[in-house]
Amino acid sequence: MRDVAERAGVAVVTVSRVVNGLGPVREETVDRVNAAISAIGYQRNEIARSLRPGQNSMTVGLLLGDLTNPFYASLAKAAVDVAKQDGYAVLLSTADEDPEVERRAVGELIGRRVAGLIVVPDQGDHAFLDEVNAHDRVPIVFVDRPATGAEADVVLVDNEGGGAAATQHLIDHGHRRIAIIVAPSYYTTGRRLRGYRKALRRSGVPADEDLVVTLRRGTTEDACAATHVLLTSARPPTAIFSTTGFLTEGVLRARQQLAAPVAVVGFDDFKLADMLPTPVTVVASDTEELGRHAARLLIDRISGEDGPTRRTVLPVRLIARGTGELRPQSQ
Repeated sequence: MRDVAERAGVAVVTVSRVVNGLGPVREETVDRVNAAISAIGYQRNEIARSLRPGQNSMTVGLLLGDLTNPFYASLAKAAVDVAKQDGYAVLLSTADEDPEVERRAVGELIGRRVAGLIVVPDQGDHAFLDEVNAHDRVPIVFVDRPATGAEADVVLVDNEGGGAAATQHLIDHGHRRIAIIVAPSYYTTGRRLRGYRKALRRSGVPADEDLVVTLRRGTTEDACAATHVLLTSARPPTAIFSTTGFLTEGVLRARQQLAAPVAVVGFDDFKLADMLPTPVTVVASDTEELGRHAARLLIDRISGEDGPTRRTVLPVRLIARGTGELRPQSQ
């Protein structure tokens, strides 16, 4: 189907509509798609075609970001477990934060006649998903982030509240020079940065923009390098708030390499965080509940729930273990 779309110069979703006789498609576009089908020799999946959209299918689609990130793996497992309990199989796809890959993946999932979609959206325009919802009658639930240009149920964690809690915790332990290392993200880490700024203002701590480090890539290696720069500067911070689990690993590595007594609070818990020589203080979200809640919402929609769109924000909690409770040696 992707090859047909590329040859006809249309979206995969459009090919799906032509092949399956769904929704309004201009006659000229239909002709182009059919010509591409003839040229390539594409054959429809007649089993999928025989299903009425969103009704008889017992399959749902799950479109995530980078599966090497334990956050998404945990979310996916929880969503799959809930779907299985209701008799649904799950088709898993990834987009790796690429809007074009995401569009193709959605088209392919729709072509397989999924009954609904759970999507971790990237930062592109998602107006095309409103069309999927309206024309293909496939309900969608966004998870971890809202989508730009599309209205659907969404399940989030309290990123801003978590950022404020992490920063306030460091302030309460005497810190005034608190750095933040921010992974590139159009929503989640941006809200965590907003919470950081909010806590500083609320406590009357002057903001120092030299202590706000926004990385080009959210890798452990980049976070380690950025922490080296911060801790070897003329006026190093006495505390660091890292906005993802990958970044926290990099901060801790640099901290150990430099033998620096800097306090650290990370967003997202990670394995062995409580087993390190100084256990790591974190703001933890319930990633599994994020996946479970999204799956429950989707199954409700598939089952006929037609109320207004719902926005659910799950709470986070600060787990004090040691690194976030270190007092500053100087300011």
